Amino acid sequence: MAQQLAIIVLVDIGNALEANTLRDNVYLFDNMKLHGSEGQGTGDLVTAIHGAYWRDGSQATEQVLNWLPYSLGSLPPTVPRGYESERSLQSDARALEELDALTAKPDATDPAADLNEIRKAVGTRVKTTRRTKGRLSGQKVIDLTGEIVTDTSAGTYSYPAPVITDIYGQAVDEKIMYPAEYGSPDLVTDGWYWSATVDSSRPGTYSYSMRIQLHRLVQRGSEALWEPVNMTCESALRVTSEPKFNGFTGSGMGLLPIEPSLSSLSSAPGAEYFQQSGTQQSGTQQPGLAEEER
Repeated sequence: MAQQLAIIVLVDIGNALEANTLRDNVYLFDNMKLHGSEGQGTGDLVTAIHGAYWRDGSQATEQVLNWLPYSLGSLPPTVPRGYESERSLQSDARALEELDALTAKPDATDPAADLNEIRKAVGTRVKTTRRTKGRLSGQKVIDLTGEIVTDTSAGTYSYPAPVITDIYGQAVDEKIMYPAEYGSPDLVTDGWYWSATVDSSRPGTYSYSMRIQLHRLVQRGSEALWEPVNMTCESALRVTSEPKFNGFTGSGMGLLPIEPSLSSLSSAPGAEYFQQSGTQQSGTQQPGLAEEER
């Protein structure tokens, strides 16, 4: 059975957009640190892939990789799926209440100022475009605490999670791994994730690249848009290979060494000696035993 290996791609989106590069703004982790992976928590991760082969040289175990992108400094992916929509509805309901209270005031001196405050409390709803469908469609901008952002120029808002759009490079060109995007019921990844099967029968170090899409909030007139920005980062696989061995004995594949039972000892050569030295001859009494115990 193939082994499952997770690679976390953690992106500092704010700094990456400001520097226009993922260099020094992406942190990679996997769960093979104790098995030889290097560069954990940096942008230079080298993932250890342990392959194995049978006695005839054929591949015994393959590896399956799963990439999971996350955003540093954004709402955690563990919040409920409809959290952003719920916060948007709450802000709309609060604005309607304030509007009703304003219209009920008989002596409103400056209704324009009050309306402006209500407009700020409603927040900014991002316009839906063809390139920002799905989870980004029509949502309001919120900050890390879940509050509606009234001033997007401050930059204190939660970015959408990064999206891996392609995996390519040496490891793919030389057919060391076969990546593809798959559908999944996991709502954390919006129903999609990247996975790859690795040919672990070819030892060596192979590089690969990931194309990652981030989103920058831009203001165009009175409209706010999430503008996609494509960047790339590199990583590598180090494939090692060794013969398949028995996990219990540490030796080659085969039957487990099981201790022989007493019944099998009776028919084994030299059994008569063990019977005479290890048991009491009939007709003799063992000291210290009562009659009923003999």
